[in-house]
Amino acid sequence: MNTELSAFGNDVWWIVLVKTLLVFVVLVLLTLFNIWWERRVVARMQHRIGPNVHGPFGLLQSLADGVKLAFKEDLIPKAADKVVFVLAPVICVVPAFVTFSVIPFGPEVTLFGERTPLQLTDMPVAVLFVMAIASIGIYGIVLGGWSSGSTYSLLGGLRSSAQMISYEVAMGLALVAVFMYAGSMSTSEIVAAQDDLWFGLILLPSFVIYAIAMVGETNRAPFDLPEAEGELVGGFHTEYSSLKFALFFLAEYINMATVSALATTLFLGGWHAPFWIDEFWAGANEGYWPVLWFFGKVLSFIFVFIWLRGSLPRLRYDQFMAFGWKRLIPISLVWIVAVATMRVARNEGAFEDGFSGNPQFWMIMIGVVLVVLLVTFLVPEKTPEAPTQVRTPRAGGFPVPPMPTGGAVRGAAAPLVFRTDHTSVQPTDAGVSNG
Repeated sequence: MNTELSAFGNDVWWIVLVKTLLVFVVLVLLTLFNIWWERRVVARMQHRIGPNVHGPFGLLQSLADGVKLAFKEDLIPKAADKVVFVLAPVICVVPAFVTFSVIPFGPEVTLFGERTPLQLTDMPVAVLFVMAIASIGIYGIVLGGWSSGSTYSLLGGLRSSAQMISYEVAMGLALVAVFMYAGSMSTSEIVAAQDDLWFGLILLPSFVIYAIAMVGETNRAPFDLPEAEGELVGGFHTEYSSLKFALFFLAEYINMATVSALATTLFLGGWHAPFWIDEFWAGANEGYWPVLWFFGKVLSFIFVFIWLRGSLPRLRYDQFMAFGWKRLIPISLVWIVAVATMRVARNEGAFEDGFSGNPQFWMIMIGVVLVVLLVTFLVPEKTPEAPTQVRTPRAGGFPVPPMPTGGAVRGAAAPLVFRTDHTSVQPTDAGVSNG
């Protein structure tokens, strides 16, 4: 049973309070689990053990690390803007919690004797609300880097702002096709529109673009340029310690869950049972079972985050920005035009013979766009060759060796060859001291 917008706004105050508390507790526990899970998975990929001492299977390791971090000394740099320095992590973590208020966890259920949907609230523009609130988190990162009074932190904040703005454009464009196909921006109505077929199948290019953009949006490897320890130490949170650093860490992992939950809601049918289980089990989408399907899909996305971190190296920053602006955004625009054209043509009756309803037609459309995506990604950019400079020896100076005839030699140097026709000098008795 799908939930309509009219079902929201009718809860008694204590039901709203209970649902708010449940969302908070679920996100905190999910963060502790995700940190443990990431360390275990990456350890397994690197043939290590990972945390396995504190609690069963090491599940309490994240809690122990959090308590230890909270009791560390809280330092504020002398050159920092103290007010902004303290507020920055709070600005990051609060929007991360708020965005989950419009995510549907399941259908209407009976909670403490009251009939209520498994969703805190919903609105006609719920997805835009998520995008707007998530954008506020950028201010926390930028202000945290700027207020630290450190060059490394400032550069990390600027990188993060440019990265998030660039990939939010591609992410927003990927969602336009979903809005056109669902006819709504409400999260509960988008889930209801996928009762028969998930949007991740019929809008595959949008799904792929969103999946790439959400990794860049959360500053996760291989797109973790704002925290590149090779050139920026710790990035925007270099000067942070204790609880303020923990808040940045908490915001990052909650944002991972947020974009994963949004991808589940918009492209994988939300809380609907996967693999068409409801076709032979009528109760699969009723009661509290949908909560299990929802979190199963969310954790599958988070596993992809962990998998990427353990597999891929960090991109160069100019390559990363060029990929967002020159690949994702143009392809998103082309896909939007294609989807809009087909929707208008179908509404106008241009395919009354049933051709538009043929799945092969949609597969052809998706195939063409994916081919364009792959081709544009594989075509290398032309880089201008540097002009050959002729070096002449300076009068009265050190001699400059001439350049090779064909220009600079590329590749490995020629192997060294040592002479073997020399004779060794044997020590004589006269040179030996008897001590």
